[in-house]
Amino acid sequence: MYRITKRIEIAGAHHLSLSYESPCQRIHGHSWIVTVYCEASNDEVEANGGMVVDFTKIKQVVMSLDHRDLNEIFTNENPTAENIARWICHQIPHCYQVDVQESEGNIATYKLGAF
Repeated sequence: MYRITKRIEIAGAHHLSLSYESPCQRIHGHSWIVTVYCEASNDEVEANGGMVVDFTKIKQVVMSLDHRDLNEIFTNENPTAENIARWICHQIPHCYQVDVQESEGNIATYKLGAF
C-alpha cells in the first residue's frame, strides 16, 4: 500500500448563506491551505507507472479554485471549507482525505468512509 500527500496554498473569495447573522455572509477572501491525501495498492501503483496519482493532477484540481469567486463554482451549495474539501476529494483519483485550512486554527476535513 502506498500513500502520498500534497499541500497547496490557494487564494479565493466567497460568501456564505447562513441561518444566522455573520460577517461571513459578506464576500471575503482567504488564503486556504489544502492538503490532499491519496492511497493506492501495490498493483494500482504498478499499473499507474509507479505512482499513486500524479502530483500534477492534484495540483490542477486544487489550482482550478485559485483566485476565484467560489460561489461561481459552488452554485448549488455553500462554499464552506467542508464543502470545498469534499469537492476536491471527489475530483482526484485515489483520494481518501482532504484538509482545508481556512485560517490559523480553522481546519475542515473530509474523509471518505468513517473516521
